[in-house]
Amino acid sequence: MLKMQHLFPFLLSAMLVSNSAADAAANSSRVPERSELPSEYKWRLTDIYTSETAWQEDFDKLNQTLPKMKSYKNKLSESSGNLLACLKLRDEIGIISSKLYAYARMHRDENTADAKYQALTGKVESLLAEAGAATSFVEPEILAMPDETLSKFRQQETGLKDYSFYFEDLLRQKKHVLSPAEEELLSRSSEIAQTPENVFNMLAHADIDFPDTLGEDGKPVQLSEGRYSNLIRSENREVRKEAFKNLFTTYNKYRNTFAATLGGNVKKNIFYSRVRNYNSTLESALEGDNVPTEVYDNLITTVHANLEPLHRYVELKKKALQLDEIHMYDLYTPLAKDVKFNIPYEKGLELVRTGLAPLGPEYSDILNKGLTSGWIDVYENKGKQTGAYSWGIYSVHPFVLLNYHDRYDDVSTVAHEMGHAIHSYYSQKHQPYITSGYTTFCAEVASTTNEVLLLDHMLKTTQDKQKRLYLINQYLELVRATVYRQTMFAEFEKLLYQKAENGETITADMLDTMWRDLNVKYYGPTIVVDDEIAVEWARIPHFYWHFYVYQYVTGYSAATTLAEKMLTEGEPAQQRYIEFLKSGGSDYSLNILKKAGVDMSSPKPIEITLNKFSAMLDELEELLPKS
Repeated sequence: MLKMQHLFPFLLSAMLVSNSAADAAANSSRVPERSELPSEYKWRLTDIYTSETAWQEDFDKLNQTLPKMKSYKNKLSESSGNLLACLKLRDEIGIISSKLYAYARMHRDENTADAKYQALTGKVESLLAEAGAATSFVEPEILAMPDETLSKFRQQETGLKDYSFYFEDLLRQKKHVLSPAEEELLSRSSEIAQTPENVFNMLAHADIDFPDTLGEDGKPVQLSEGRYSNLIRSENREVRKEAFKNLFTTYNKYRNTFAATLGGNVKKNIFYSRVRNYNSTLESALEGDNVPTEVYDNLITTVHANLEPLHRYVELKKKALQLDEIHMYDLYTPLAKDVKFNIPYEKGLELVRTGLAPLGPEYSDILNKGLTSGWIDVYENKGKQTGAYSWGIYSVHPFVLLNYHDRYDDVSTVAHEMGHAIHSYYSQKHQPYITSGYTTFCAEVASTTNEVLLLDHMLKTTQDKQKRLYLINQYLELVRATVYRQTMFAEFEKLLYQKAENGETITADMLDTMWRDLNVKYYGPTIVVDDEIAVEWARIPHFYWHFYVYQYVTGYSAATTLAEKMLTEGEPAQQRYIEFLKSGGSDYSLNILKKAGVDMSSPKPIEITLNKFSAMLDELEELLPKS
């Protein structure tokens, strides 16, 4: 069984110079072309390859290496030297593959409509499918060895020590590994299996044209996913209402196509889980990191038991906004009126530096290196991939994609994505390639710890009542969006796969009904669940990475606990945390986090987080004007 992390153990900066051209491009009513943005606000992909000629040389090298890999087929049990040489060669293939794919894909993400990099990405995806097929024999052959043979090889060859956890994890999943021929066939299907996600990305990010919508100045502006996240927070209710209706009305036009792509993705994952003899797709998604399905189920159960604080928050927001009715498009509106956290990028970086100081001087030095060395792509441009991500590349350095719009949320996103990036930096520096790829379960801890520390700093240093009200609302929004909303996503996926595994046909009507019902359950009786929200499932890219989003919730809950320990215990907790970052994928996630000081097999971290949410609600109620 070829795990993706064995080939690609990574996750999915601007110079600190003020530039009026960048500010104008970020705030213009028109989404700028990439060529209009100053180079100091773009990532430096030449750190991966200095030119496409260099990229092509590695592409050709990888092509030439694959036959060498095949030469080890049926020979791994002959000697410990063969086994080690084969694994080392596979590592080399993985390192080159990760560079090739990252370079092509990140260039594509600069402008998803650029046919040149669409083609380059497709070209490397085809080669990676070949690489997967060429290496697919390795794990079945290792598992076919008598236990005593593998044990003897590990004793004979000291170079195999780096692969100790890999062997242990592989043997644990032995029952799910197929024959070499079947594994090769599955590997060759990987390119086809990407079709639903690729179609979704092209439709959502390249082909859909959103209409003009009402801007803050009362004039029409071109709507985009990036601008929607800003407009939905407007204090002008007409602005956010029109943006909401325009966005979801547009998605609704394509609901059947989106249902087909999501349905195809669900069928793909069910197919892979069944051929590998898992009891369910959920089990197959969690088994890779040895996470029991009970962790997923307990998460949903624990949040269900704590929905009352979310319902109370909606009621308080309705009161604070002085609304007769609170609608879905009111949820993101700041509660503190006339408070503008207009934070230019350079000022945002200074806040991040100060807020993350509790992580220690070593962490701060790496952070500053990342902020000043071409790691980050800052501003939105026409066709750019929406949202934000971090991408770690073994033997290079991490990269971060942003769509910065001068909000506090954007500052928090910088802290979040740099948490991922520095996690990659530490793990790749301190782990061999085979264990450098940490799990998403751990990744979201590293990113969210930074968000928690930044917000804690802001709350501790802000005395102004209105600004404090704003920041408390930001905390509550973070928990609403990360814990409550992502749990709702997780429950949606669980219900969706249960229906599909029971033979039900996935249709747009089914998805709309499920999504609307969950919004009613989670947000409670006070809110008006607008008809338009029913199609929101169509714009969520995370549903193409099945059973992924629950890790945002576990990550946030673990981060809340770890941040509190660092703030109260100081250096001992700080050192445990740095060791967690250095651990990469050298052990199971639950074990790594236990060493850092948090037990995620228990519901306690989630309960602690939601209790803190309730306490912050109490302070919010005190700050709100009395009626």
